[in-house]
Amino acid sequence: MKTLVTSILSFAFAAGLGSAVLAQEATPANGAAPAHHAEGETPHYPLKHPKEEEWSFAGPFGHYDKGQLQRGLKVYTEVCAACHSMKLVPFRTLDELGYSEAQVKAFAANYEVQDGPDASGEMFTRKAVPSDYFPSPFPNAEAAAASNNGAAPPDFSLIAKARSVERGFPQFVFDIFKQYQEGGPDYIHALLTGYEEPPAGFHVPEGGHYNPYFNAAAVLAMPKPLSDGQVTYDDGAPATVDQYSRDVSAFLMWAAEPHLEERKRTGFMVMIFLAIFTVLIYLTKRSIYANKEH
Repeated sequence: MKTLVTSILSFAFAAGLGSAVLAQEATPANGAAPAHHAEGETPHYPLKHPKEEEWSFAGPFGHYDKGQLQRGLKVYTEVCAACHSMKLVPFRTLDELGYSEAQVKAFAANYEVQDGPDASGEMFTRKAVPSDYFPSPFPNAEAAAASNNGAAPPDFSLIAKARSVERGFPQFVFDIFKQYQEGGPDYIHALLTGYEEPPAGFHVPEGGHYNPYFNAAAVLAMPKPLSDGQVTYDDGAPATVDQYSRDVSAFLMWAAEPHLEERKRTGFMVMIFLAIFTVLIYLTKRSIYANKEH
């Protein structure tokens, strides 16, 4: 039985290693479609895999950098909010980013939301309050699609948890022990910084934009949204595409999982409890069976 299990594990490792090598050979450095695909055959996307970036919230003791989250909020409101909603995120949660109650109220008042009906049965608009949610820039999904080449921009509330790229075997095994959960931010950062000229002979449809990091195709409808100097930071952080991408990726991770720090603290305490409990159980067992004949 032991020999059989060892053989199966060895075969699985060899198969995974072989698949990784084939995948690496199949994806040219210039981001073109893999050469071995026959005409009309769909290549594997993304053509380039996101790099694993460094994040303050990574690992079992990770935490959010409030300064980075505030910068990410600024990038979202000044750039991303023109197309993308965050309809599951209430304004009141912004106090977790280090803002005071007055600042949250002032921020919410910059938006208008629909309310009603009033006494006459009519809907009306009013300034948002902290209990309201980030509104959509479009009245409905059809209007959003019509304004964006037929593709409605996705909501950003959970985008950092919903978007990631499979890392394959054996990498995903190592990810379990590393507690890797930053696939979403890594993907968003790679996508925002990954726009480039298509390789020779690659046809980009009208209204499309080449990005080898896109996980559904090599071309997407969204044009490059960020450029150097586009957003001015109050804390003097670099006004570069890379910095913007990192900050908004971290902010979207917080929006998708605002209780990440609390969850990690709770998990750590649970592990400590289980370790102590295991020791106590072992000592109890030894105490009970110490004088028993075996």
